Amino acid sequence: MEGGSVDLYLTIKQERYDVKKFAGVLKSVKLENWVNAIAILAHLTTFLIFSSLNALAQNLPQFTDITRAAGIDFVHNTGAFGKKYLPETMGSGCAFIDYNTDGWQDILLVNGKDWEGNPTQKRQTMALYRNDKDGTFTDVTEIAGLATPLYGMGVAVADYDNDGDPDIYISTLETDRLFQNNGDGTYVDVTEAAGIHNPGFGTSCAWFDYNKDGHLDLYVANYVEWSIENDLFCTLDGINKSYCTPESYTGQSSKLFRNRGDGTFTDVSRIARIEDNTSKSLGVCIFDYNADGLPDIFEANDTQPNKLYQNNGDGTFIESGMLAGIAYNESGVATGAMGIDAADYDRIGKESLVIGNFSNEMLNLYHNEGDFFIDDAPAAHIGNATLLTLTFACFFFDFDLDGNLDIFTANGHVETDINAIQTQVTYAQSPHLFHNDSQGKFTDAAHKVGTDLVKPMVGRGGAYGDIDNDGDWDLLVTTSNGPAHLFRNDGANRKAWIKIQLIGQTSNRDGIGAQIRITSALGTQTHTVKSGSSYCSQSELTAIFGINDDTLIETIEVTWPSGALSTRKNVTPNQQIRIKEDTP
Repeated sequence: MEGGSVDLYLTIKQERYDVKKFAGVLKSVKLENWVNAIAILAHLTTFLIFSSLNALAQNLPQFTDITRAAGIDFVHNTGAFGKKYLPETMGSGCAFIDYNTDGWQDILLVNGKDWEGNPTQKRQTMALYRNDKDGTFTDVTEIAGLATPLYGMGVAVADYDNDGDPDIYISTLETDRLFQNNGDGTYVDVTEAAGIHNPGFGTSCAWFDYNKDGHLDLYVANYVEWSIENDLFCTLDGINKSYCTPESYTGQSSKLFRNRGDGTFTDVSRIARIEDNTSKSLGVCIFDYNADGLPDIFEANDTQPNKLYQNNGDGTFIESGMLAGIAYNESGVATGAMGIDAADYDRIGKESLVIGNFSNEMLNLYHNEGDFFIDDAPAAHIGNATLLTLTFACFFFDFDLDGNLDIFTANGHVETDINAIQTQVTYAQSPHLFHNDSQGKFTDAAHKVGTDLVKPMVGRGGAYGDIDNDGDWDLLVTTSNGPAHLFRNDGANRKAWIKIQLIGQTSNRDGIGAQIRITSALGTQTHTVKSGSSYCSQSELTAIFGINDDTLIETIEVTWPSGALSTRKNVTPNQQIRIKEDTP
C-alpha cells in the first residue's frame, strides 16, 4: 500500500475497528484508483473479521483446567506393554453422579487394568471422587466399596430400584458389573443376584424404561469378539505390529435387560428383536426420534451400519436405520462411528443426532426431518473442521447459556505413531467446541474459551455436569492411558438460567425419558432426561436451560414417561427447582 491507502490503514487501526468511524474515514479519503480501493476493502474485511472473532471471544465463558487443584490425580491404565492389544486403544468413560445425594455432583472415572503376567505400578480400579463442596474432591473409591479391579469401558448411572439413590453399571472387557447403592455412601456388587450376564466386550450403556412400566431397563452395547487368544497381527508398515481395526474381528450383539421390578433383570434381547451379531457397537443413545411417546434406540457401530431400533410399543423393536437414512454416510459407506448424542439443537421440537467418527470421516449432524434424517454437517460448518480428527465422545450442551445447544467433541487417534504414516494427523488432538449461532451454523470456539481446553489430548470419554452448583456446565474428559481433565466453566452464568431436577412417582424416580419444555421470551426449548450417550459416559441427569437475558420463564412443562403432565408458571430464573411427578 502507498499514499492514501497507508493513511487509511493506520486510521483504521487507530479507530479500533469501529464500523461507524470507518464510514467517516472512507468519506474523507480520496481513492485514486481501483487498486487502492481493493486494498482498502481487503484490509477493512480483515479487520472486521478479527473484530468479530475478538468480540465473540470476549463474550464467551472460559474453561479452566482445575484437575490438579481439585485433587483429582487419576491416570487411566490400558495395561499396554508392547503387544498392542485392541482394547488398549479404546479408553474408558466417566460420569457425573451424586452418589451420596447431598446435592453436589461427584465424579466417577472408569479404568482399565494390567494384563495378567505384566504388572505395572498403575491403578487397577475405577475411581470415585466425592465433591467436597469447596472446589476440591476426595477419592472415596475404597470406602464406597468400588475398589474392584476391572478392565472397565463404560458407565451408566441411574436409580434402577427407585429407592432414592443412584446405582452404577460398569461395562467391561470381561463380565459387566452392577453396583447397588446402599444409601449410606457405599455400594454392593449385585450383578449375579440381579441376573445380569454380559460376557461380551461391553462399551457404552444406558438406562431407560422401554416398556414404560416405571422400572428402568438396561441397554448394553457390545463391540467385537476379541481375546488374547484370538489376537491378530496387524501392521501399517509391513514390519511392525499395529493395533488392528474392528474389521479384523467378528461383531457381538448388544444386550437388552428388562427390569422385573423386584431387583432382578431378564435378558430380552432376542424377544425384543435387537439381537444382531454383525454389530460392532461403541455408542448408544436413547431418544424418541419419531415423537410417538416411545423411547427408541440408536446404536453407533464401528465399520458396520448404524442401527436405529424403533420401539413398537409391544416390547419389541424394528430396525429402521436404513429407512431413516442414518445407517451409512452420504457415500453409502459404514463409518467408524463411536460417540453419539441426541437433542433438539435448533428448537423445532424434534431431536437430531450428532455422531463422532474415525479420522478422515467428518462428524455427522443428522437433522431430524420427522421420519428420516439428513446430514447437515457440511452446511452447518462442522464437516470440514472435523475431517481429520478422530472423535470419541460427543454431545450437545449449552455451554454459554444463550439458549442454543452447542457441540463438544473429545478427540484422539488410536495409533500412537499415526503421524509417521499420515503427516496431517496426530495421536493427541485438540477437542472441538462448536458454538451454535442459532441460524443453523456452528463455529469452533475451542480456542476462544481460554488456553486449557484447546490443548491436545488423547480424548476418549466425556460428560458435562455442574460441579459447583453455579448454574453452568463444567466438563469432564478422559484420555487413553493418561490423566482425566476437569474443566470449570467460568462466566457462563452471567446469563440467565434455570436448573430442573425431576422426581418421578409413577414413572422412574430419576424421570429418565421425561421431556421438559420451557418457554420464555427467547422461545421454547426442549430437553429429554436421559442416561448414557456420549462415549461410554454419563452426564448429570439434572437439566440446565440457558435463557440468555430473559428475566422470566413463562411456563415449564414436564411430560413424564407415564403420560402425566406437570406445569409450572412464571418461574424466576437463576435458581434450581425440583418438580415432582403429579399423581392421580
